[in-house]
Parts: sequence; structure tokens; C-alpha cells
Amino acid sequence: MSDCIFCRIAAGEIPAKKVYEDELVLAFHDVRPQAPVHILVIPKQHIPSMAELAPEHEAMMGRLMVTAGRIAVEQGCSSGFRTIVNTGRVGLQEVYHLHLHILGGPDPLPPMLKR
Repeated sequence: MSDCIFCRIAAGEIPAKKVYEDELVLAFHDVRPQAPVHILVIPKQHIPSMAELAPEHEAMMGRLMVTAGRIAVEQGCSSGFRTIVNTGRVGLQEVYHLHLHILGGPDPLPPMLKR
């Protein structure tokens, strides 16, 4: 999709600080990091959100999850990290291209939800 920023990053039209790439997924540093380690992992195929996943996406999602764990450890998060997939308006999704956030660093992360 020509108007999707993540599709344009995957196509090489917009530069990104990549940490991993294969035929199915791409991982790169978030431009507005919320933690010392903040990596985005995206499928190269445009899928608007987790709500649009279908059975044919199972292999790609498996790759995305396995890759996320490996990247987190490689980026220094061996003591733990958080993975987040925001979905839709209520889930505060900002870019409508499925993506997984890896968040971590040397100190524990703050609670996710405020009560």
C-alpha cells in the first residue's frame, strides 16, 4: 500500500535503522522509543491489524514471534522484555499495519495499565 509508512519502510522507500530482515518480516528501531530498547517487528505483507489475520498468516506470525524473542535477547533484554500488539482504535493502534513492539532495557518497565 503506497500510503502505509511501514509498507514504504519494508520496500526501502523510507530509511529505517534495521536490526533484522528476511523474506517475511522486518525489524527496526522505533523512531519514538518508549524504553531503552524499542524495536518494531512487522510482516512485510500489508495486514492492517491483528483483527485481520487469517489462517494463511499462521507461518508468518510464527516467524514474527520467534524472531521477536531472538531480537530481544540480541538487543540486551535477556532478563526480560515486553511485547505489545496494539489493535484498532480501542487498542491505541497508530499505524494500521500489523506490528509488534519489543520494549526492554536494564530496569523493570512500569505497569502497562493504570487503574
